[in-house]
Amino acid sequence: MISQNLQYNTEREKLIIPEYGRNLQNMVNHALSIEDREERNKVAKSIIDVMGNLQPHLRDVQDFQHKLWDQLFIMSDFKLDVEAPYPVLTKEKLEERPEPLSYPQNFPKYRFYGNNIKRMIDVANSWEEGELKTALIFTIANHMKKCYLNWNKDTVDDTAIFNHLLELSDGKINLLGSEEDLSASTDLLRSKKKTNTNTNTKKNYRSNTTNNRSKKRY
Repeated sequence: MISQNLQYNTEREKLIIPEYGRNLQNMVNHALSIEDREERNKVAKSIIDVMGNLQPHLRDVQDFQHKLWDQLFIMSDFKLDVEAPYPVLTKEKLEERPEPLSYPQNFPKYRFYGNNIKRMIDVANSWEEGELKTALIFTIANHMKKCYLNWNKDTVDDTAIFNHLLELSDGKINLLGSEEDLSASTDLLRSKKKTNTNTNTKKNYRSNTTNNRSKKRY
């Protein structure tokens, strides 16, 4: 009976990279069985060409050919002995655990400032003394004050911002004795409200324009 010759995929060898299909896996298995190294190299290059045609979207990816060769070695279970134009990928290299990523520093005590404030402060500390550094420091302080007001709608005294800046800069930026004041809380809040108003106006304008277009004109 014909049904006796049928073979289900569950009974076949498991595909290492299913995206390429079973025919390509059979080509890789055939390359493994070739004893002549020169012939094996020719077959491997032919397989790479077929893989490239099956994955045309990878042509825009950097190191396109390198990735195909790595996949070829993976499909051969790292047993294919051929001359590759790139370093041969090994099982150990593939399973090598990457180095842990460095997480950004967190300051839960002043979370409302965000992590970028610390980076800005570190940049300011790296600058030489002068007008530019002073201007950057007061820009940072004003931004800290604005962030504080976003978190706490009440007014905040400049001294509190200066103390936080002194702490976050590890004592390197001290504005406590400065005669210059930061921007007024009302000005910082007003600029935020103005931005929100402009955004809402644009949304309303777009909404009205859309509604007017949908109306029939007679």
